[in-house]
Amino acid sequence: MQAKHNSDILKITLDAFYKHHDSKQSIVFDPVELPHRYKKQADRETAGFIASCLSYGRVDLFKPVVERILQAAGTNPYKFFFNFHIQRDAHLVEGIKYRMNTAHDITAFLHLLSEFLRKNGTLGDFFRQSFKKDDPNVIKALSEFVKVFYSGDTSPEYGRNIRPAGLLQLLPSPDKGSTCKRSHMFLRWMVRAGDGIDFGLWTFIPTDKLIIPLDTHIARIARHLGLTRRKTLDIKTAIDITNNLKRFDPGDPVKYDFALCHLGISGKCPSKRSAQSCLSCAFKDVCVR
Repeated sequence: MQAKHNSDILKITLDAFYKHHDSKQSIVFDPVELPHRYKKQADRETAGFIASCLSYGRVDLFKPVVERILQAAGTNPYKFFFNFHIQRDAHLVEGIKYRMNTAHDITAFLHLLSEFLRKNGTLGDFFRQSFKKDDPNVIKALSEFVKVFYSGDTSPEYGRNIRPAGLLQLLPSPDKGSTCKRSHMFLRWMVRAGDGIDFGLWTFIPTDKLIIPLDTHIARIARHLGLTRRKTLDIKTAIDITNNLKRFDPGDPVKYDFALCHLGISGKCPSKRSAQSCLSCAFKDVCVR
């Protein structure tokens, strides 16, 4: 825990960095740009969910994969995937694969999404029912969502009802100990509002129930800023960082996520110490590196 005067300085620095971050320029290099292409809520939910699940690795590698899937869906991804029939429509995404996710995994994922939408309506409809006001955070609702999502039958794609690692990797469960970075990013998109980045569609979830999407960039920068001492990338670290950010904005602690993450993505806060980068860094006076 930092001394109070250091904490005050960090709050001022964080708020200024958040306020002046060029989000419009950064959105181009972020998966959130993809659901921004749609106007209807159900389409933004559906496109955002698909984009978030494949958002690992380099943006310039996974973004074309998501774009090809969304291109097959046309102008109304919710309607397309609601009506997706694997025998009729699988050819539209034939051969799409990404890193550890085979073409079979991605097709099975889209099939499960279709089954989920037909049974539950929209993604927002499900979270509206599963999230409870007295839940300490969104983890319980997320766990229920993953459980229901994978309850569908994958045999139309695999020939038997299985869930191989490449499929499960697309939507990890918090019950398995995962930080679920991409799911928490998706929830941030859906819940937060007001800065032109996130959509604020799900007003039934308070922003203080969100957890910061933890990746290597956020973990490293959070340690530099004294927001955590933990070195393990796990959900405990994500909660620790979120709780410390609540000291600076109790109602909306994850608002800092986008700007801080892109500080790492852009290379302005490199993994290896750089005198030149540190000298020009907005956090040079509060960094404990």
